[in-house]
Amino acid sequence: MSRQKKLKILIPFTLLLFIGAYAKHRIIDKKDITGTLSSKEMDETSGIAASSINPDIYYVHNDSGDTSRFFSITPDGKLKSTIYFTGDKKEPLGVRDCEDIAVGPGPQKNRSYVYLGDIGDNNGIRKYITVYRFAESKLWSLDTTTHATPVPVNFKYPDGPRDAETLMIDPIEKLLCIVSKRSDSVTVYTTPLSGFKANDTVTLTKRSKLFFAGFKPFKWITAGDISKDGTQILLRSYEKVYYWKRKPNEHIWDVMVKKPQELHYTMEKQGEAIGFTNDGKGYYTTSEGVFAPIYYYDSPLK
Repeated sequence: MSRQKKLKILIPFTLLLFIGAYAKHRIIDKKDITGTLSSKEMDETSGIAASSINPDIYYVHNDSGDTSRFFSITPDGKLKSTIYFTGDKKEPLGVRDCEDIAVGPGPQKNRSYVYLGDIGDNNGIRKYITVYRFAESKLWSLDTTTHATPVPVNFKYPDGPRDAETLMIDPIEKLLCIVSKRSDSVTVYTTPLSGFKANDTVTLTKRSKLFFAGFKPFKWITAGDISKDGTQILLRSYEKVYYWKRKPNEHIWDVMVKKPQELHYTMEKQGEAIGFTNDGKGYYTTSEGVFAPIYYYDSPLK
């Protein structure tokens, strides 16, 4: 095995041990735990999003190494449905590195859609990233295994490839939003949902840069969400949760350059998922790892 390959394996493993050791020294608030992810299939959970049509159903997914699928679960972590789809035929597993998931509007009024972002790029070398859009189904609240047909769209960054783990949908301005992960400052990119045409390649628009104090890798941005009414925004790192309240007529990238409120957060082993409840009164977080705990927190608006 080459030295370069050894380093690629060693760095993520060292990071996992470092974060795990650090988490043991944080206070664990047991009352926040709603359950644990019930299936060993959900072993590298990287995103969570509330269904808009199925009460008490949330969508989660694994990141790199898994095939083209995502899951529906209950707030206590019970697996309800596994949804498979046909991804990129050039990828051996159909997808390369799915890092976040969101639920929001789409082409048909009064329908909701799931957006799954194959946007991870640890080495910053991908020619394009891909987001898959699925029309939500009532069947996904049942105990079932099913297949869904997505609309895939490829995206490029205007300033070159980069790693990202945050995908959000702005329901007010009907935008898809991606926030990069690494570097001293991260970047916000958007594109209109109206331009979501199957198999197109679209260049994202660069909007703003965000700086968060702290040390790498703890400060890296690993997930985010926008509430269903578009008035609340969350970003998370391995160490902190950031919150903004949006005023009328504000662009999301203008909101996020303002100083955020830091919310209560129980340090997780490798926390990479955050999502609002359907009513926006709270949010859930969870982590990579088999049988990872699920935490619930009240939002500041409750």
